[in-house]
Amino acid sequence: MDWTWDLTVLYRDFDDPKIEQDFETLKEKCAKAREAMENAAGAEPRAMLEKITEDMEDISRLISSLASFASLTLATDAECEPAQQLMDRLMVFSVQLSLLSSAATRYIGGIGDLDALIEKSEKLKKVDFYLRRSKEEAGHLLAPEIEEWMLKMSLSGGDAFSNLRDKLDATLTVDYRGEKLPLSAVRSKAYDPDPQVRKDAYEAEIASYEKIEIPMAACLNGVKGEALTMADAMHFDSVLDRSLFDNNMDRQTLDAMLSAMEDSLPAFRRYLRKKAELLGHRDGLPFYDLFAPVAAEGYVPKTYTIEEAREKLLTELGKFSPDMAAFIDHAFENRWIDVFPREGKGGGAFCAGLHHLDQRRVLTNFAGSFSDVSTLAHELGHGWHNRCMAGLPDCMTGTPMPLAETASIFNETLLAASVLAQADKKERFTLLEGNLMEVTQTIVDIFSRYLFETAVIEQRKERTLSVAELKQLMLDAQDKTYGDGLDKNVRHPYMWACKSHYYSPGYAFYNFPYAFGQLFGMGMFAQYLKQGPAFVPKYNQMLRSCGAMPVKDVAAQMGIDVGSKAFWAEGLKVYEDEIDQFIALADELTNK
Repeated sequence: MDWTWDLTVLYRDFDDPKIEQDFETLKEKCAKAREAMENAAGAEPRAMLEKITEDMEDISRLISSLASFASLTLATDAECEPAQQLMDRLMVFSVQLSLLSSAATRYIGGIGDLDALIEKSEKLKKVDFYLRRSKEEAGHLLAPEIEEWMLKMSLSGGDAFSNLRDKLDATLTVDYRGEKLPLSAVRSKAYDPDPQVRKDAYEAEIASYEKIEIPMAACLNGVKGEALTMADAMHFDSVLDRSLFDNNMDRQTLDAMLSAMEDSLPAFRRYLRKKAELLGHRDGLPFYDLFAPVAAEGYVPKTYTIEEAREKLLTELGKFSPDMAAFIDHAFENRWIDVFPREGKGGGAFCAGLHHLDQRRVLTNFAGSFSDVSTLAHELGHGWHNRCMAGLPDCMTGTPMPLAETASIFNETLLAASVLAQADKKERFTLLEGNLMEVTQTIVDIFSRYLFETAVIEQRKERTLSVAELKQLMLDAQDKTYGDGLDKNVRHPYMWACKSHYYSPGYAFYNFPYAFGQLFGMGMFAQYLKQGPAFVPKYNQMLRSCGAMPVKDVAAQMGIDVGSKAFWAEGLKVYEDEIDQFIALADELTNK
């Protein structure tokens, strides 16, 4: 079987004349739609709103086809020049798309009796949340006389800084044991079973950042400076308020979650200290051993072929929902998944939705570990979330980041629970450690990133920050979160340089949604355990509604109050119990 994905459903290849036809159609539709909006003074509002939503839907389908073909090709063939050229053209055209979106939002914002119009039109009822949110968003638009120029300046400002950061990261070579390796290759050695390899790789990585620390700091200062300017220009009180607005989330929810996370930090520090002890460290875990593999003596982890992984997913996830199993089987059978690593293919994993075709594409770099099977479950969870939205207008599928991880975390948790239930003590110990290692990143490290970004943005209001200041802020954030779980002399002062999330010009605070997704997905799993099969249709309906209401209202459908600290504490208690189990098993297996 061919384990690469098939993109011909979009275009035959980059010589396909339909690409140019679609691009020309896109430009024409955008120009006509914008002209109609700007000259809509005498138009009947209801008819105009229906026309706007229809036009935006057509334009969205064209963008999806063109952008997906370019980006998905580049994901598996980074040197594909035609794909890069198409992506560059789309990037330049993105200014016109933003202006069109603003024109639509501005028109919707000017309608006084919007609710009454929606109630009179079946077409408008189908996109009611989009319309109501657009009316609210209209108050945060840039002034029309400066909007185009600010968007164009961003291409050579925040976007340029972000691109430069990525190039610095991708081209940095690290002097490791007498040879020069890419930064990504050296960082991957953090998972190596040899402790000396991990230590040497960490030290080489830290030393390598000195070669790029000044331009990296300039990039971060530039991106955060633009974020502050844009928040002010868009009438937000702060950069964080803009991020919360973009995420359909309120401050009460964020504060409740962060407070519960902070309360859980002592438990995670106990896990880190126990892991340090198992690895022979006395003063907490050195940063280079955060991802060190820890397994019970004599335990040989099971490896999987891709065929075995497929069967495992069908069996375990099928117990939850036969419909989900059928969806997963279809994804494998119809080449929606690009499975194995190869030259030119990007690392990591993701799921891309092709909503207008009711299809998905999943990228993974499968090597045979249980973690790789779990990654497939995670990404296919995203795919199932997309499938639950089938048939909805595109403007009603914009799942905010906090909710975007719900189905993926749920799938991971479902798979892990099944495997743990069948495991003996040695396997259970090893699987618990692997899970806690990942969750520590989502809770503890994400919290440190939030604290760091908060501090950087606050100080950036007054001036640019030096390399030394950025390093110290990062160490301060790690001290407040990891505490004595990490060796205070062996932390990572350059985490601000190696994490690309800090450099997104239009999306600050890219961190807390991951913690939300982890804990909300766990909350969904807890509901499933209580309700059994009756939970499944409610869960699928909840997934379908994620782009159609604020986060708190999506959760309320499931009887959850995300503004309550108690909800978040309940999910974190599951991990605290796992930490207790891990420590007890560690002591038992080492005869302590």
